[in-house]
Amino acid sequence: MSLAPRAVLVHRTTEYEELVARHGTHGQAAFFLASHGRAIDEVAERHHRAMRALAEVSAAVPLAWRRAQVERADLDRFLFAEQDVVVVVGQDGLVANVAQYVGEQPVVGIDTDPGRNPGVLVRHRSADAARLLPATLAPGAGVDELTMVEAVTDDAQCLVALNEIYLGAAGHRTARYRLGLDDDGGAVEAQASSGVLVGTGTGATGWIRSVWQERGGAGRLPGPTDDRLLWFVREAWPSPVTGTSLSGGELAAGERLSLTVESESLVAFGDGMESDALELTWGQTVRVGRCARRLRLVS
Repeated sequence: MSLAPRAVLVHRTTEYEELVARHGTHGQAAFFLASHGRAIDEVAERHHRAMRALAEVSAAVPLAWRRAQVERADLDRFLFAEQDVVVVVGQDGLVANVAQYVGEQPVVGIDTDPGRNPGVLVRHRSADAARLLPATLAPGAGVDELTMVEAVTDDAQCLVALNEIYLGAAGHRTARYRLGLDDDGGAVEAQASSGVLVGTGTGATGWIRSVWQERGGAGRLPGPTDDRLLWFVREAWPSPVTGTSLSGGELAAGERLSLTVESESLVAFGDGMESDALELTWGQTVRVGRCARRLRLVS
């Protein structure tokens, strides 16, 4: 007997909840903000909008379906299943956080704060959920298959991200490594920098775009479904033993950027999820390129 579909509602702790958790009560949180020239009303209203959206989406789940809820901080411990329909209720960045943990499951993005969020990935409103959820399982359901990026270490650890992968030192230390392209005849360059970013067309609406603009905006940014990736070295430092000639470029579908660690330790994490980073030690090599898996985002 096949299992009924399961709606997995993904959300994150709101700013209001974090404030109350830190200060103990609503009144103490309000006093703290007031002492800094801020009012709690706006933060509380955003919280209430998020809670109303989550409740509306939850009520829209078909009665015959199973359901689950997971908070952003618990994503790395949650087991998604093949029968899941993943519903992200929140901001664009929350969809990116979810992407590395799901497989072929359809993902629906619900915007809890229209006008404040860009809505690149959270494309729908909570009122649309009753129509969208059953439609995701219909043949020919409309989805956009978004390109993802992956980092694979020489000991077979793998990290996947929707926007970008960062490779560098934890904190603000200098990262030291040797960088090269797989199709460049084995040529590598020793570098010292603030780290390396490798991103997708979806990432080109965020961090990748900001670095691209700082570099003068040369070339065309990839779209979310394009196979091309962009990579940038951040603040490479020239010295007698480190160079800056490899500072950025594109990776086509089959190309890989190779980085060999020459620091005591570096990290690799995707889409800002530093708590779920790969730890890289001296001499270890990681290769970064397009992931064969794509995020199936309901359009």
